[in-house]
Amino acid sequence: MTGWLTRHPAALSAEDRASLNDVLARCPELDTAAGHIRDFGEILTGRLGSTLPAWIDAVEASQLPGLTGFALHLRRDLDAVAAGLTLNWSSCSIGAP
Repeated sequence: MTGWLTRHPAALSAEDRASLNDVLARCPELDTAAGHIRDFGEILTGRLGSTLPAWIDAVEASQLPGLTGFALHLRRDLDAVAAGLTLNWSSCSIGAP
């Protein structure tokens, strides 16, 4: 289940997508969590750190224990997390090949 939720939807086989959709249709809470996970993946891959506060608000409103805890920790250092999800940076030393 975790693999289905955390992989890019295009990376899932047709069979896996069908199985995931079947499970999500049976569990509204998991369907909500899946939406939040997809949205966070878009924030990560699209460098959309400026949208993080709205994502955190949506997660907190859903009251899903695992995700709300994660969102709480993101909010504690929101400026740094948003910058990390927005800015292009490297941890290599200056002049490194």
